[in-house]
Amino acid sequence: MRTIWNGSISFGLVNIPIGLAVATQRTDVAFRTLHRECKTPIKQKRYCPFHERDVEADELVKGWEVVKGEFVIVEEEDLEAVALQRSNSIEILRFVKLEAVDPVYFDRTYYLAPASADAQRRPYVLLLRAMEETSMAAIGKFVLWGKENLCLIRPHEDTLALETLFFAEDVRSKKEIQEAVGEAEVKKPELALAQQVIESISGEFDPEEFRNEYRDDLRRMLEAKLAGQEIAKPEPVPETPVIDLMEALKQSVAETKKPKQPTRKAAVSAGPKRRRAPARKSA
Repeated sequence: MRTIWNGSISFGLVNIPIGLAVATQRTDVAFRTLHRECKTPIKQKRYCPFHERDVEADELVKGWEVVKGEFVIVEEEDLEAVALQRSNSIEILRFVKLEAVDPVYFDRTYYLAPASADAQRRPYVLLLRAMEETSMAAIGKFVLWGKENLCLIRPHEDTLALETLFFAEDVRSKKEIQEAVGEAEVKKPELALAQQVIESISGEFDPEEFRNEYRDDLRRMLEAKLAGQEIAKPEPVPETPVIDLMEALKQSVAETKKPKQPTRKAAVSAGPKRRRAPARKSA
């Protein structure tokens, strides 16, 4: 597996050689902006509206906006004065129960690859098994691309996975939402019906069951255009009428009792399938 950073995990006197490998990647379709007349990709230019001209790279400087339109100029040597020293070690600061870390702090997932030598691989497996047995995760810090990262290391299907974490100051307050929730009242019959709906469609999480339908439709549409087929325009979808909350819950329970119909794939020649408009909720 290709790694983007190589170093070690350290805690106490233990040192475990590892490599950092990206665990996820987006497979969205990417577009370029073209000139419609000649289909040439458009280039972005550095333009100064004050001098009304293009500027070169050596004329650029970083600026921190204090208030609207007022900047503090930051030179490269200023940044060097506070730059972090390169480190090849993930320092574990604390072991915590995995369920104690709210997923809102999770940023991006990486895999930690063990060293190739058998003798260096044993400490990796030892840490993995110990964390599995205790249901613990490790909180640590490391430097990647000049930035300090808070991270969580956890066991994941015979692998050590690393989650970069947001710092507390990066997570927005939810106080306003909590106050709004606290002011709302829920009736017992409504709660009972809502629980019935939840129970009727509950099950195990299998990521293979879920697909990005828009992405699939987009690719089918592009393949159809490449083949010279005409793309049919979707018909307008009527809005779902607003209904009473209790009535909506009753209808939801009734819907879950109906036998499920197999999902049909949209034909390529027919263009992307129409998507249902989300139902409006009553106040």
